Amino acid sequence: MGDDLGDEWWTHESNSDVPEEEEATEPEVKSTTNITKKGAKRKSGSEKTVKAKKKKSNEQKEVVVPQAEADKSAAPKRKRKRKKKTITDVLASSEPKPGCPSDLQMLLASHFSDKRSVIEQEELKLADSCFLTSNDLTHSLSSYLKLVCPKWSKIQKLHTEKSSVVLLVVCSSALRTIQLIKLLTAFRGEAKVLKLFAKHIKVEEQVKLLQRSVTHVAVGTPGRISALVEREGLSLSALRYLVLDWNWRDQKLRRLVDIPEVKLDLLKLLDSGVIRHCREDKVKIGLF
Repeated sequence: MGDDLGDEWWTHESNSDVPEEEEATEPEVKSTTNITKKGAKRKSGSEKTVKAKKKKSNEQKEVVVPQAEADKSAAPKRKRKRKKKTITDVLASSEPKPGCPSDLQMLLASHFSDKRSVIEQEELKLADSCFLTSNDLTHSLSSYLKLVCPKWSKIQKLHTEKSSVVLLVVCSSALRTIQLIKLLTAFRGEAKVLKLFAKHIKVEEQVKLLQRSVTHVAVGTPGRISALVEREGLSLSALRYLVLDWNWRDQKLRRLVDIPEVKLDLLKLLDSGVIRHCREDKVKIGLF
């Protein structure tokens, strides 16, 4: 009984020792495997997050680049504004053409077309006989006046009326007025010449000058001449020749009729009685 029990107990005891060690080692292995698995999971998780971030950044880059390109392509290209051609640009590239009676007729028709009735517009039309020979750009002022006024010496002697002139030259500015008076020296003879412009000279002073003595020739701007006619400081009753400084151009290559305010003053002067006198064959118009 004792041996049996001892044998059995020993065998049971020795057999029970093995599993304890195995049992002790098994949790250690499991724990290490768990740690390694967790580490692997963490690594794989971090790798996934890094990859996901890289993918997102790549996607953002891929999205942003085409957007910028799309914006550039979608944005309309700015058109360069073309400079409007001015009178100076046009005339600088073309040869000047001398004025003719039809130019003045067209100017009158276009200006008064919406301001006058059909009958009144007919009264503004001038026959060819109302015009002197036009300057063909080869004449000086004196040579042109000698051509169109061959009997000037006799005409100036017969003129004795104050506050009036026989020859009226209309130009665009005060400076041009002085230039034209200098160009008259070969033609004027003993005739008295008066300058009529607004610069530094009052209308009242010019009225007194016209009343004081006989004046044969007046050179001036259409604005001042119109003002004198309105105030009856200058009479058109003795006028025989009206010469327009038509072809001359200023520094900007503008003619008398290319400057808006001067053109309006000229049309006002023509409408103040000059056209009526032309139709009555009392006044002749020349385009210099």
